[in-house]
Amino acid sequence: MYIKKIVFAISMIGLIVMGGFSYYIYNIMFASNTTFNQEIRHIYIRTGSDYNDLMQELRKHLKDPSSFNVLAKRKNYINNIRPGKFIIKKGMNNNEIINSIRSNNVTIDLIFNNAKNIYDLASIVSKQIEADSISLVHTFFENSNGFNDKTLLSMYLPNSYNFYWNTSSEDFKKRMLKEYENFWSIDRLNKAKEISLTPTEVMILASIVNEESKEISELSTIAGVYINRLNNNWLLQADPTVKFVAYKDPKYKNTVILRVLNKHLRIDSEYNTYIYKGLPPGLISMPSITSIDAVLNYENHKYFYFAADPENPGFHNFAKNLREHRSNARKYQKTLSKKGIKK
Repeated sequence: MYIKKIVFAISMIGLIVMGGFSYYIYNIMFASNTTFNQEIRHIYIRTGSDYNDLMQELRKHLKDPSSFNVLAKRKNYINNIRPGKFIIKKGMNNNEIINSIRSNNVTIDLIFNNAKNIYDLASIVSKQIEADSISLVHTFFENSNGFNDKTLLSMYLPNSYNFYWNTSSEDFKKRMLKEYENFWSIDRLNKAKEISLTPTEVMILASIVNEESKEISELSTIAGVYINRLNNNWLLQADPTVKFVAYKDPKYKNTVILRVLNKHLRIDSEYNTYIYKGLPPGLISMPSITSIDAVLNYENHKYFYFAADPENPGFHNFAKNLREHRSNARKYQKTLSKKGIKK
């Protein structure tokens, strides 16, 4: 009887130990280990990070970091840290968290448009992927793929692109070059050839058209005006190019030129199309794809002039001769004067 009691006691102790061990394993493997109330949290693991770097990012989201450490070591995750953007869901256990940040690198929609120059583009992109603006600028100018400093911006077509967050500056550039090459299809190349412009020249003209109006419906009409001027060996006389030059002067920093004046027209710059014939040497802004296609599919008309329409803000009145244009321009200038806009 005494031996039976001992065996029973040992059995009960074993069951308790096993129960405790099972509970311990359950907590490590299957118990929820998140602290946040939102549905998800994003975890960013930078390239070259080690386990300590990861835990600095992850610890604040865990109820029990020590239990996570036990399982991470058991699954050898501590030696297999991978960079990227990962999702942790509310209520996940350690096993689910490790599986997610080990293999479920999610993508982001990288969006850029309206960049003023290549440095502005680098700043916009660096806020969305791991690569910093300095490395991006360096990569942009390194092996510029046939573009020069003034035309390099034309390689980067504004749009929304799917990327991994941990994309390097080199991989970003490679992808953009591929997108550029795909954009310039046989059809677009033939259209550029028909108007005697190279793809880069189309982009330069599109950057001007893009700055002239935000009304999509009249972009091809504006493009037609400039094509007419080019074909007739006229000066382009595009106000956006004059503003582009003026804004390089420190006195115009943080200002908006609402009225182009004679003093602006006299600024000596190869970008000033009131002084120099033909297209400027580079882009004055990042043209939208709509503006590029507006140039390639310009409206064939006989207009040589256009002026802002005071009765329809954002739109323009088009004219075939100087007399009509002066009449349209006077109406607009009169409206500016009534509003007290002098510069």
